[in-house]
Amino acid sequence: MNLKTQTIVVLDFGSQYAQLIARRVREQKVFARIMPCYAPIEEIREAQPDGIILSGGPANVYAEHAPKCAPEVFELGVPIFGICYGCQFMCEALGGNVHPASSREFGNADITVLGKSEIFAGMPVDMPVWMSHGDQVEHLPAGFHTIAKTSTCPHAAIAFPEKKFYGVQFHPEVAHTPRGKEILRNFLYNVVQARGDWEMSSFVESAIADIRAKVGKDNVILGLSGGVDSSVVAVLLHKAIGDQLHCIFVDNGVLRKDEFNRVVNGYRKAYELNLIPIDASKLFLDKLAGVTDPEKKRKIIGHTFIDVFEQEAKKIPNAKYLAQGTLYPDVIESVSAHGGPTAVIKSHHNVGGLPDKLGLDLIEPLRLLFKDEVREIGAELGMPESLIWRHPFPGPGLAVRILGEITEERVKVLQEADDIVMQEIHAAGWYRKVWQAFAVLLPIESVGVMGDERTYENAVALRIVESLDGMTADWVKLPYELLGRISTRIINEVRGVNRVVYDISSKPPSTIEWE
Repeated sequence: MNLKTQTIVVLDFGSQYAQLIARRVREQKVFARIMPCYAPIEEIREAQPDGIILSGGPANVYAEHAPKCAPEVFELGVPIFGICYGCQFMCEALGGNVHPASSREFGNADITVLGKSEIFAGMPVDMPVWMSHGDQVEHLPAGFHTIAKTSTCPHAAIAFPEKKFYGVQFHPEVAHTPRGKEILRNFLYNVVQARGDWEMSSFVESAIADIRAKVGKDNVILGLSGGVDSSVVAVLLHKAIGDQLHCIFVDNGVLRKDEFNRVVNGYRKAYELNLIPIDASKLFLDKLAGVTDPEKKRKIIGHTFIDVFEQEAKKIPNAKYLAQGTLYPDVIESVSAHGGPTAVIKSHHNVGGLPDKLGLDLIEPLRLLFKDEVREIGAELGMPESLIWRHPFPGPGLAVRILGEITEERVKVLQEADDIVMQEIHAAGWYRKVWQAFAVLLPIESVGVMGDERTYENAVALRIVESLDGMTADWVKLPYELLGRISTRIINEVRGVNRVVYDISSKPPSTIEWE
């Protein structure tokens, strides 16, 4: 008997942590998906949630335009867990009252658990948590009682056990709440009664079945980049539909050194894919000439890619679908394309709506996954580690690592510097230890001395970060000797560079890419 995949719906009220909540749930082997708080109740019902988590958010629940969810959510008969704003919203929606706190709580706090509760089962009476709120619950709705407090927050956690409604004023999803994972696990297993049977192998099986059912006998086109995401999509689709998949690999003029030939030769040999290589480097570079604005660069590359893609698509008979390696962080950072009221950070090459003129329906089998989950799928598909663990590479390529104007000469300078970074990181055994390592060409020239002559040449920044899924990242403390070798080689071997600097900023507040 095939059991329905248990699903936790995370309703996003504008939280910067909505995706982190989903990750924490998936880590417990339960599938989670994010939906906007204002999703119609019909769509929420269609998702067949076994439980709902109401995320935090920056708004005040009593404000005129505060984000809300459909009131019918509380009538679905499934367990609900409200986090911070979500807890306050649940109270306000069910007849309680929220007001500005006389003493706000931001950062570390200590809660005291009051009595027994399913979400605090097996946990100490006193424990640290991470707070971020200026409002707090003043009066509880009927049926609720307090299960934890702090010295300044009388209702730090609340429960209505008969309805299986729970709420916490703190953030259990962040690392600063040490027992947070256990609290979420208690909600999933003690309240929702989760089976914990969501695995990547089951995802692969269902994805292949879904692709076959959707595609039928039609053809699918994929824009192959050589990166992890598009490669996993290619192998997944090839496993599902074989030669009905047609991969187009476009040289946009801003790829890494020798990337075009490496991908064309390697993928044809390893996977026997229908691979169509297109050298459009001159077209892209001509369109990028004189452009310095990062968003314009991304849009030019995206639109040009679509134009080239469209021309090739017309040559493939019976092509009805376009496959993309869009991931959850791409969706979230782009317009919060899952629909939540979250701020736009940057547009992504894979997200933003292909023009209708393309006439192809989208297939995005990885759209609800994070990068580490995609790597798990790659392993399930038997792909080599060297490919599964390739560092992420942006869709617009080196264009967003060259600050300022894109020229063929500047691309070559960065390609050479970046290649040295890759060589040295591999040779030192650091490639698998870091999330991304790359060089950035800065739009400045600085004074230097080479031989007995004064130089006025380019500066290159090194960006090397560690991360789990790209949503947060920190700079890597590389050995000074390795940094020294990279710097020395770049300055000695790359003409036009006389200075190398190291980027020691984390995400947030910085992004991983410079543009």
